[in-house]
Amino acid sequence: MCGMSPTDDPGPDVPGPDVPGTEGPGADADGPGGPRTSPAPRSRLREPERPPQGPLGVPGRLGFQLVLLRRMADHQPGLVEDALRTLGATRPEMREANRRWQAMSRSPKSRGTLQRYRSVLGPPETDTERRVGDLACRALTWPVPLWPELRFEVLTAPGGAVWNEWLVRAPGAPGPVLRTAEDLEPWCCTVDEVARAFPPARPMEGSAPTRWRLGFAAPGPSGRPVRLIAEFTWGLLQRLVE
Repeated sequence: MCGMSPTDDPGPDVPGPDVPGTEGPGADADGPGGPRTSPAPRSRLREPERPPQGPLGVPGRLGFQLVLLRRMADHQPGLVEDALRTLGATRPEMREANRRWQAMSRSPKSRGTLQRYRSVLGPPETDTERRVGDLACRALTWPVPLWPELRFEVLTAPGGAVWNEWLVRAPGAPGPVLRTAEDLEPWCCTVDEVARAFPPARPMEGSAPTRWRLGFAAPGPSGRPVRLIAEFTWGLLQRLVE
């Protein structure tokens, strides 16, 4: 082995020095005539240290980000692959986190949508009252490390029912400058930012509960308005359809 060199055999009756980690009278044994070997050290490159697993199979906020990415992979697989590398996660981990999330949402023992978010994400960063018409609602937000300038927002009605759940711009974070269709790049903006930039935007039904669509007109390459449909997943822009 590397770092070791052959030596003369001192014979069975000659005691050897008590050197830790080598054979001899000073070494531990697990049976007559058999030395006990120490376990090999763990490789931090192969097995990176992580906090204890959460309900999604990986630590809570990491697991929830994988849930977000799983739906986005349908439209932006390349960006999702980059995000997985940033998070140090794998596609099997992403699929497993999403499977567990879906199982939690369908479980008859589920204590409600808001409690599910709390169990995975922990206490919210903010919990504020917001008025929607004549109703006093609550808006709870959590940070999303993959997108530091965004927050995941859950809007609840009186009584605790969840009305909306999506990504929004963090308070004080600068938003994108949206003037033309060319400014609308994937993952650059949220539903409300597109709606404000190109009024009047028309909400349209999405293909799944976590997806939204907006119909609007924006200046194209020639400067003339182009009718577009923007598709969002979890509130974040994924693609444009003309």
